[in-house]
Amino acid sequence: MMAFSLWKNLKKRLRRKRRPMWMLGSIMLGLFAGSLYLVQSDKAFAGSSEPTGHDAMIQTLEQQSGTLSVNLHRIYVCGDEIKPLGHMMGKQIVQLLMQHPEWKAMHGKERNTIVFEQQIEDLSEHCKANAYMGVDKEGKLTLYDGVPKKEKVVRTFFQLDVNYMESSLPQDKLDQLAKGIRISDIDEYNSVLSTYSDYAIEPNEKVMKPAY
Repeated sequence: MMAFSLWKNLKKRLRRKRRPMWMLGSIMLGLFAGSLYLVQSDKAFAGSSEPTGHDAMIQTLEQQSGTLSVNLHRIYVCGDEIKPLGHMMGKQIVQLLMQHPEWKAMHGKERNTIVFEQQIEDLSEHCKANAYMGVDKEGKLTLYDGVPKKEKVVRTFFQLDVNYMESSLPQDKLDQLAKGIRISDIDEYNSVLSTYSDYAIEPNEKVMKPAY
């Protein structure tokens, strides 16, 4: 933005004074060099900034004198679970985080509590026993905790073209979707998503990628 403003003012001055083109080239070369210096200065400044996020958390934990309560929050494609890991010193927590770089560490809601988040591409045990895939009142493919009639929604995926489905699918398939399709494992979950993504209203609409 700065370079554009300087260039605009430069053109005005050149029109007034009608300087030769070789001078314009010299001035523009100087302008480019100045801009490059600013970019390099910004990068150097950014590199000297205080640590944030992951690094800041590690520094905080390493300086921790007492013990902290540690929980592991497992977040599944469907469902989640909390597993207490006990009390640990800050350095022990850092060591555990280093052993599991895919985990995210954050301060919990309770005082002196650290929560690790673990993303798992599977269904929780609760979902394996209770999950159904069906259609909500707005015609969207939806994952339910229990049969769809209870309307306990876990997540919503995409809008279905109901008219197209009625003209393409046999009645028993439509009835099955209306009542709810039982989902007991990740393969069934992926299979239903893949099958009904063909009936999404928007062809380019992002649908859930298969979870493995």
